[in-house]
Amino acid sequence: MSKICQISGKRVMFGNNVSKAINKTRRRFDINLVKKRFFIPEQNKWVTLKVTTSVLKTINKKGISEVLRKNKSLIKDL
Repeated sequence: MSKICQISGKRVMFGNNVSKAINKTRRRFDINLVKKRFFIPEQNKWVTLKVTTSVLKTINKKGISEVLRKNKSLIKDL
């Protein structure tokens, strides 16, 4: 499975490790991704989403229904 947030679309970034001698080697910046179940009261069902923790904070603040309504184009399974 790829590491992509299903709501925000964030994905792994690539960059360089830079040593003191300014040698550069490639590295990955992984996102903080969690698999979480949410209950949607309008549809009366549970949905499992892979979201970043920053999106999880937004869901806790605004609610899952509001976040899904705003990002309906990104989520095709709902």
